[in-house]
This record gives sequence, C-alpha cells and structure tokens, in this order.
Amino acid sequence: MARRTSIEVSIGFSSHCGARLDNQDFAAADLGSEEERALQGVLVALADGVGGSKGGRIAAELAVQNFFDGYRSQNPLGSVASAATKTMDGFNRWLNAQARTPTMKGAATTFTGVVLRGREALVLHIGDSRAWHLRGAALALLTEDHVSISSDDRAVLLRALGLEPVLRLDFIRQSLDDHDRLLLTSDGVHGVLTQQEIARLLCARKSSQADADAITAAALAAGSQDNVTALVVDFIALPSVDFDALAAEMDSLALLPPPEEGETIDGYRLEHLLSDAAYARIFVARDRENRIVLKFPKTMLLSEDGARLAFLREGFLGRQVESPYVGRTLALPEGSQSRLYIAMPFYAGESLETKISEEQVPLRDAVAIALKLSRGVASLHRRGIAHRDIKPGNVILTSDGGLKLIDLGIARVPNFKELPEKEVPGTASYMAPELFKGELGDAISDQFSLGVTIYRLFTGHYPYGETAPFTTPLFGPPIPASQYRPEMPARLEAAIMKAISLRRDDRFADVEELIYQLETGMLNVLPPRNAVPLLRRNPVLFWKSISALLIAVVIVEFLLMR
Repeated sequence: MARRTSIEVSIGFSSHCGARLDNQDFAAADLGSEEERALQGVLVALADGVGGSKGGRIAAELAVQNFFDGYRSQNPLGSVASAATKTMDGFNRWLNAQARTPTMKGAATTFTGVVLRGREALVLHIGDSRAWHLRGAALALLTEDHVSISSDDRAVLLRALGLEPVLRLDFIRQSLDDHDRLLLTSDGVHGVLTQQEIARLLCARKSSQADADAITAAALAAGSQDNVTALVVDFIALPSVDFDALAAEMDSLALLPPPEEGETIDGYRLEHLLSDAAYARIFVARDRENRIVLKFPKTMLLSEDGARLAFLREGFLGRQVESPYVGRTLALPEGSQSRLYIAMPFYAGESLETKISEEQVPLRDAVAIALKLSRGVASLHRRGIAHRDIKPGNVILTSDGGLKLIDLGIARVPNFKELPEKEVPGTASYMAPELFKGELGDAISDQFSLGVTIYRLFTGHYPYGETAPFTTPLFGPPIPASQYRPEMPARLEAAIMKAISLRRDDRFADVEELIYQLETGMLNVLPPRNAVPLLRRNPVLFWKSISALLIAVVIVEFLLMR
C-alpha cells in the first residue's frame, strides 16, 4: 500500500447572525494543493470581530486571510510556530494602527488559527474564541479565554489582534490520530452551551457539516444573543510516517560495523558491493521477491551522532520529496530492522561519473541530462532543501532514460539539527568557494556544484582543476568550456560559466533561471519538437508552391513535345 504523505480532512462550517443585525464572525479553511498539504498542512481559522467597532467584521476577515496567505508564503520546511508568528505579528501592528483611524476606530478581533501538519495540530490563539479536540467520546478544551469579568458580569477582552501593538499569541500543540475531530467556536456558541452539551453534539458523529449545523442550531435555541459560528474538522487520514516517529525508530537501532558482500541482513542477502565510500557502504540486496539497495554507515570519519543524523535526514527526506529526478528511500516493515541502515529502490543503470569517464557525452544527450538533473535540484530548493553534495557520483542514469539524484544524507534543511561542523562532508572539487570559509551551504552554493557537474558532463574536465580530498582549492580563472567542446553554442557555455562564478552574486538568482538559460541555449542543439508541416503553418504558401511546381512540369512537358 502506498505511503500517505499528506493529511486528509472533511470540514463543516456553520455561521449565523443570531440576534445581531450583522455577522462579525469569520471562519474558513485553506486545504492548499496536494504538495502544500504534504509540506505545510491544512489551515483552519476562526475570528470574532469586536462587537460595536466599525471594522470588526473587516478585522476578522482580514485576520483569517492574512494567516492563510502569510503562512503559505513562508519556508515550507521551517518552524510552524515561527512562520505563524511572523505572519500574524505584522498584521497585528497594522490593525493596531488602523484602530486609531476614523474608518476603523476601535477595530480588533479574536483569533484562533490551527495548522494541521503531519500528525499534529498547532493552535495559535488570542481572545475568547475557542478550539476543542475530540478523541473517542472525550472532549478537551485546548485554549484559554483572554477575558476578565467586569463588575456588571460582562466579559472584557484582555488580549485580541489589534488591541495592543505587541502581539501575545498562545501556542498549543495537540497530537492527532485518525478519526479525531477538531472544533472551533465563537463565544456566541460556547457562551450558552456547556462543554458536556458540545461533546454530546460532536459525538453524534454525523457528517462534519451536519454536526456544525447542529451546534449552531443548538446555540440559537439556547438563546444566544451573539453571532454563532462552528467549524468542525474530521481527520479522515493522517500521514503514515512523521519525522519524530522515524527518529525514535532510528535511535533504537544498533550502530554496527558495515557488513561484507554475501552476508544476509534482516532477510536481505547482500548480492554485491555497489559503493564503498568514506561515509557509507552500499550493497545491492535481494530477499525472496525484491531487489533493493541497502546503505550502511561507516563511523571511521563520522561520530555515532553524526551517522545517525545523516541517515535520519536521508531516510526522512527520501520519503518526503516527490520528484521523478530525486531518488527515494523505502519504509521497511515496522520492527524488521536489527541495525542502522536505510533502504532505497534499486535503479538499474550507471552513475553519471561512470558515463563521463567512459565517453565524451554527445551534446544532445548532455543537454537532456543537464535539464533533468537541474530540475531535480530545483525540486529540492523549492522545499527549502540544499543538497550540498551534488556531483556525478551522486547521479544515476537509469536504463529507461531517467535520472535520479541521490544521497541526501548531508542535505541542509531549516530547523533540522546540523551535523557537527568538523563532520560536514562534501566533495572539494565541486564545493563553492564560500563553503571553504565556513558557510553551511544553501541553494546558491548548490548551484555552483550543479554547474561544475554540468561542466564535467559536457567537457569531461573540471573548470578549476581537480582538488584532493580535505584540501582547499586554488581558485583561478576557469577554463572556458568551449576550449574542450568547440561546437558548444555560446549561449549554452555562458549559462554554465555563470553558474560556476566564484562570487555568489554573479551566479543565477536560482536554479529555475539556470534551467531557462540552458533550455534557450540549447535551441541550436536539440531538434525542433513536433515540427509543424508547411501546409498547416502557411497553407497559401504551400498551395502557391504546388501550383508553381505544376506549372513548371507543364512547361517542361510542352517543350519536350515540340
């Protein structure tokens, strides 16, 4: 069965003015695209504009929309709490300033927003709207009301968006299981319904929409004098694996010396050694049915902590990144591993390093390979991932014409624990100059490594010369690629040389721009795609040409008859 990578929910929403003339509540959900759900999760929020203020409804609606738009624009692999805080802090300052203007005087709003990512809900809360969590028949209140009761028994808001220039959000985390329910309510609902009454309505377990309607109907029947709003979320399915679960699994595995060819590990016979590198030993392995690749750590150069971090990183990212040009990792049956290693699909083919060493790759073939590799790198960068060891040895050219970029063990991801500085590996001949000065690596330094790899793909040489391991290269002027391949189009050469510029600022803004330049630089190399016949492109010219040809034939025949 395929592994689920994104959350699946059903959402019901119900809101009524009640005894009020207008509705200052606003609630919504943002499901996002499939990729956004996998990386950033599902967003739901409810805001209740402060009654009596001119801009209460406007404040509530803008708060929810700002939360959705701002959070989606943040780094998808960054901290959820940090991304949410940055998003709402700016809005709070803006609303606080607007509340002092005539058109929005006194505007403020409560806000309860939830990020549903992985198997966890992160609640952001300020004011007296509420978030509830139902598991089985047990209903838990997740939030705390920020109110004070006045002498005449009125609830006075102590905290709300726009009420103060400095934002004070509460953050509440709640683990999620399949079939849990989440509920957001405005105070028009929970002000008249007890927790027991809300639990009874949620435990009806009808559709999310039917139960949201039932909750607001019950609040109105109980005499609510305020707007009433309920948003119900049913969790249909949650991601199969999360980072914490994988980390706990890997921490429990023994770290042993790497095995030898011919051994059997957990039912997999190690058929032959694929690679014996400094940090890992890789085998093609087979059980009764499948052929896969197993990668075992070597601790001669990495500490135990470094080895676990690298394998956790590669195992997790290999399950998260969906790209036809990035290699995957496999989830083995739970409890089947006796030691630390990761499993990967077996990709029949050869490494790009092998192909470069055996032949000069024809320009047209090199063009296709460069584009596939660049698109694989771009797919990582879109997720905030820097590979940090792009080189021909980490690229597999599959026998079906595909390409896989592998080895994410030292990839840099925001908010992942970093390897100890002395253990951050890389391959000197492909590393950008800034990495030798202590920088940790990012998309721009990745672009340099990609550029050197593409340079070698076309020329078979290194632009700055080959560098021995654990040494710092002497960066001089690069050798123009056309010196090795005179037939290379000038625009194509210019794109490659820009990517390997020694100054970061002289490289492309991102790999997507490099891809565009490679494509346009290759127009003289690749044959036109699906050339359109002249009859379709210019039918008048076609028939004129046919007519001229027929006239010429008639004239020739006439002359021959004379």
